[in-house]
Amino acid sequence: MNRKIEFYEFGIMFLMGCFVYSLMEILARGFTHWTMTLTGGIVGILLYWLNCTSPKGTWLLQAVTGAFMITAIEMSVGIVDNLIFKWNVWDYGDMPFNLYGQICLPFSFLWFLVCIPAQWICRGVRHRFNFDIDDNYYSSTIYYNIPLNE
Repeated sequence: MNRKIEFYEFGIMFLMGCFVYSLMEILARGFTHWTMTLTGGIVGILLYWLNCTSPKGTWLLQAVTGAFMITAIEMSVGIVDNLIFKWNVWDYGDMPFNLYGQICLPFSFLWFLVCIPAQWICRGVRHRFNFDIDDNYYSSTIYYNIPLNE
């Protein structure tokens, strides 16, 4: 996986991250904030970079690493948005195991779960644009060969 990642790949993933995260937040809360849209784009780029540079078969480690990255970004954005600017974009103060109301353990676990399908999205983008990816990238995934025309 030692290939140069092109700028337009990051652009695609930024836009996908913006869209997907905003959609998730609108479906869950009914609204989003522009800073969270940008944060979703940054996370999309970082998850794509992680997926492109990780060895085969490390999907669990990628999900854990992705969850830590998202939680760290969430803390950084939360400090700026909520604590410095007082925009009150979110408050995890009522959630268990929270830190200053900006991050919490249940959402870190949610980010872990989100990172699992995000890896397949990253793989799909790489495969769609014919980047160096083989069909056995996720060695622990079982593929079923189901004939469609019988």
